[in-house]
Amino acid sequence: MSLSEIDRLLLERCLAGAPRAWQDFVDRFLGLVVHVAKHTASSRNLSIDESTRDDLVAEVFLTLVANDYAVLRRFRRNSSLATYLTVISRRVIARRLTSSLNGSTQAIAQPAAMADHRGPVTRLENREEVQSLLTRLDPDEADVVRMYHLEGKSYHEISLAVGMTENSIGPLLSRARAKMRDGQV
Repeated sequence: MSLSEIDRLLLERCLAGAPRAWQDFVDRFLGLVVHVAKHTASSRNLSIDESTRDDLVAEVFLTLVANDYAVLRRFRRNSSLATYLTVISRRVIARRLTSSLNGSTQAIAQPAAMADHRGPVTRLENREEVQSLLTRLDPDEADVVRMYHLEGKSYHEISLAVGMTENSIGPLLSRARAKMRDGQV
């Protein structure tokens, strides 16, 4: 799908600093970014609360306005604006989730399996739990799980790194998750 006339005009208004342009932009795409935040966390088997989700969404919008809308200025206009924003949002959110699990920022998410009645679990405990589960997997499975869930790599990046086809990554992740969940490792 190509850039719609409505989105082209909205983008031009934002880049020109027109009155209310940014508010209109946020109103139009807020739902999309919220959805991407939920989906990105869920696809990494992470549980995020509403406050964390809002922080992730805010970080996406801050990224969009940084350096005089540099990210929006790089938009080549050969796809829909929603598609472009989905990719940007996913990258920003995945990077933030990955950095929180790797210990470089305050913990913002926890593995969904650990989001239970025990209350907040510290990042160190999460990381130790994940590392323990990974050591019980076959080394190839552990590498793929680590790259996807902890490093935020895409199926394509993982396939290049481990020499598997892209279509094999999803099923391997599903089997590894089932093994870790069911204690079959």
